Amino acid sequence: MLDQYQIQLTKLLEREQFEEAKDLLRFLLRCQGDERQHAIEWENLLNWLEESFPTVDDADGLEHEDLEEQFRRAALSDYGSTNSTEAATKLMNTLTSSIPMDQQILALERATYLDVPELDEQLINWLQEATLSSAVQFKALQCLKKRGCSGTVQLTRMDETVHLLIEETPLSMNEFPDSVNAILEKAVLALEQVDVTMPILVTELWLECLQCIYGTRSYGWMLNEEEYIEDCFAAGLHHTMQLIVYGYAVDDDIRETYGITNEYRFRYEQASRVIREVALYLQDSD
Repeated sequence: MLDQYQIQLTKLLEREQFEEAKDLLRFLLRCQGDERQHAIEWENLLNWLEESFPTVDDADGLEHEDLEEQFRRAALSDYGSTNSTEAATKLMNTLTSSIPMDQQILALERATYLDVPELDEQLINWLQEATLSSAVQFKALQCLKKRGCSGTVQLTRMDETVHLLIEETPLSMNEFPDSVNAILEKAVLALEQVDVTMPILVTELWLECLQCIYGTRSYGWMLNEEEYIEDCFAAGLHHTMQLIVYGYAVDDDIRETYGITNEYRFRYEQASRVIREVALYLQDSD
């Protein structure tokens, strides 16, 4: 189980998700048990992250505009330029070259802060024409929304052709529909009874799944607010999480936990298959 958290921590650091990394480290320190040596390393890393990447509330009283200006300067300096247009050109050259997924995502984060109107159309064309992973597509949609873009894009996601409105892209879990968040809440409540360390892992898995299936038929299915749909997807998420962590899952026990009767067993199996396929897709993308 510890290895899973170490892998997750590494992923968060690679993606520069420093706030999430700090939350995970705090969680690990609360649940350290006999892992004293690891606890020392976690505490040192947490201290370094808090000093190097303070939260907005702790950032020496800086106003939001001041922080945003710092991010803009950082985005420019990353491309060795003080000229926004030149930096945007270098950024697009980076995105259109053969680079790993994590570097594509980092470039998109930087693109958010480049004040170059022409970059909007370039990013939209790249998003629609390039062969990209579903996760990178979703990050690009978020980048475009943050830049104030709107309109429809046509993408191929999980072997489906979909049409998505940029302005409707969720920027955080809170912006997903209630039915989508209810699925995670049910899975977390059940999984923490199995292992108190599960909630963080299942939350990360669910977010990664959503980034991949957003806009697809499977995503549309879970927008149905009927409780049995939420139960089926929550149980499917639970099933996949146990397969990842333990290598096995007791199907009958899981169905009993979520109250899934024979009437809805087929729906549960469909939901489980969707989530397993996304988990395998994510594994192949790493």
